[in-house]
Amino acid sequence: MIRTVLPAEVADVVALHTRARATYYPDGLPQDGTDWSAVWHGALTRPDGRVLCAVEAGRIVALASFRVPEDAPADTVTLFQFHVDPGHWRQGVGSALHAACVEEWQADGRRTAVLDVHVDNQRAQGFYRRQGWVAEPAGPGEHHLRMRFAVPGE
Repeated sequence: MIRTVLPAEVADVVALHTRARATYYPDGLPQDGTDWSAVWHGALTRPDGRVLCAVEAGRIVALASFRVPEDAPADTVTLFQFHVDPGHWRQGVGSALHAACVEEWQADGRRTAVLDVHVDNQRAQGFYRRQGWVAEPAGPGEHHLRMRFAVPGE
């Protein structure tokens, strides 16, 4: 089942986010002082954003956060976070959640989606490419790769 995440579920969201991100940092998840509970609570309560999740057996197993940033064209949406619990990789959960995002973007009249993915996260880059995302060239020393998705018309 795909649905909107509730603010009361922020602890579950942070836990899933942490498990997923830890998989692509070879030296462990960086401790940069980010208060992820506050970040996710902000994403969950923004009137201009959406956070969708996939739920199996009453548990959140994937999530996606997106919105149109203030400095972006009105027809462009940014996918800020997209995480699947590592125990659910390659089971179709991410593809189903991605399809739900695309449906929302179509309904909202978005024509382009963009995201930044960590350059070392080859697994995620492969997933996005299979969904139709295209990478823009990354410069030397950049930590993130910008990817673009042409939202199909309805």
